[in-house]
Order: sequence, then structure tokens, then C-alpha cells
Amino acid sequence: MKNYPTPPFKPQQQPIPGEQGRMEPYPDCGESSYKGSGRLVNKIALITGGDSGIGRAVAIAFAREGADVAISYLNEHEDAKETARWVEEAGRQCVLLPGDLANHEHCLEIVKGTVAKFGRIDVLVNNAAFQMTYETLEEIPDEDWLRAFDVNVTAMFRLCKASLPHMGEGGSIINTSSVNSDMPNPTLLPYATTKGAIANFTAGLAQMLGKRGIRVNSVAPGPIWTPLIPSTMTEEAVKNFGANTPLGRPGQPVEVAPIYVLLASDEGSYISGERYGVTGGKPIL
Repeated sequence: MKNYPTPPFKPQQQPIPGEQGRMEPYPDCGESSYKGSGRLVNKIALITGGDSGIGRAVAIAFAREGADVAISYLNEHEDAKETARWVEEAGRQCVLLPGDLANHEHCLEIVKGTVAKFGRIDVLVNNAAFQMTYETLEEIPDEDWLRAFDVNVTAMFRLCKASLPHMGEGGSIINTSSVNSDMPNPTLLPYATTKGAIANFTAGLAQMLGKRGIRVNSVAPGPIWTPLIPSTMTEEAVKNFGANTPLGRPGQPVEVAPIYVLLASDEGSYISGERYGVTGGKPIL
């Protein structure tokens, strides 16, 4: 087992949405460790928030398992290019699709861009998220509340809807929820609320799409060391990030990626409507 970093971490606040290249310790997305075994050969995957963190780890794992990948991201161009480099180094194709998922038309455009490049979508990973930290309800601006739902929930709905005409039987939709859906952190109130909505959306959509042979599941990570952390949390929260888990540390993105591989693969053909925790020991009941 790899000896991953434990807190305390040094101060490293960043502007939103954060850059992976500026983080210390640098997140492990499986660049030098993930080994593929052909579980996703010739599948086509669209991953939102795929430039860094969990999204990058999933993109690298998918590519090494044999999938071609479309990466949706906001404006972190250098991080996105680095993800594309790893995908292409694995011998797979990658298309980068920058823009704001809060925009209805952009959601449609990234589906069109994926289909234009690859012809279909076999796996949709709704992973992009907006979060901010607040101490009181009064300090949460309406625009932040609405943006959290626009990016985290409404975009997911739009992407699922737009992808369905291009997804056949055996397709897989994987939505990133959070341990916050069960144990909401009050300082992440808008984010935590959206993550509960994602869990419910996933469970309902799985029942709706079962007759089409399309599976829908969600992954609920605990504290994972990604650019969202130094760009949206206080210095004190970053310093102690992950210390309150039974394992005593945050997870690395590479530690989350394998469950996405399982849910995307044909090996997961009877898994639908489920939520999988990757939480460092924090229970999801």
C-alpha cells in the first residue's frame, strides 16, 4: 500500500477553480501507478470536470482501460492539456471541450462535440462541481446558491438528456455525489444540498432507464485532495483536510478512479441505482 500524504498541509490558497499544478503535495491521479487491463476497450466516455482531480484520474484510468475520452472543463486549460497528454500517451484519443456547464447551450455543445469526434457516447461521467465555504446562511449569495445547482444538478440533467439519443443498450451514466449527501458539512451548505439531489436523481433515473438497458450509478467520495480544496476552503480547513477520517488523511484521486472503471465496464452490467462510497472509513448508511 502506498504511503499517501497526511495532514497538516501547508497554506496554499488559490483563486477559483484552482490549478492542480500549484498544489503541494501534488495529487496522485494515477499518472505513474494505474495499470489498465482492457476493461473498457473501444468505449467512448464523456467526463465533465475532467481536467484535474477525480476527473483526471478517471480519464487516465479509462484511457488505460482502452476508452477514448472527451474532457469537459471550465477554463483550466493547462490542467486539461496535461490530462489529454496522459490519455494520448495511453494510445487513446482525447478531445477537450472548455466552457461553462451553467450555460444550457454549452451542455448541448459538449455532447455534440463528443459525438462529432467519436460518433456516440457509451459512458457519461457527470463529475464537475461548484462549491464554496460559508460560515452563516446570511452570507450565502443567491447567485452562489443558484450556480451550485446550475453546475452540479441542472447541467447533469441536461447532459443526461442530451446524451441519451447517442447512448445505446449497455450504456452507463456515473454521477459524482459526495459523503456530504449523508453527512452535510454546514459550511458547504449549497454544495452538500446539491449532492443529496444528485443521489436522488441517480436512484430515480436508474429506474427510468432500466428498460433501455442503460445503467445509472453514483460515487460518493469523502475528502479527496483536488484543486477544489485550496481554491474554496479556508487555510485552516486545508491544513487539516482529511484528518477527521478513520484513515487519518484525504484520499487521492487515483483511489477513487477504480469504482468508476467498474461502473463503466461490462463487468458492472447488473449494477444500477447504487451509490458507492470512497470515504476513508466514513460510513454511508
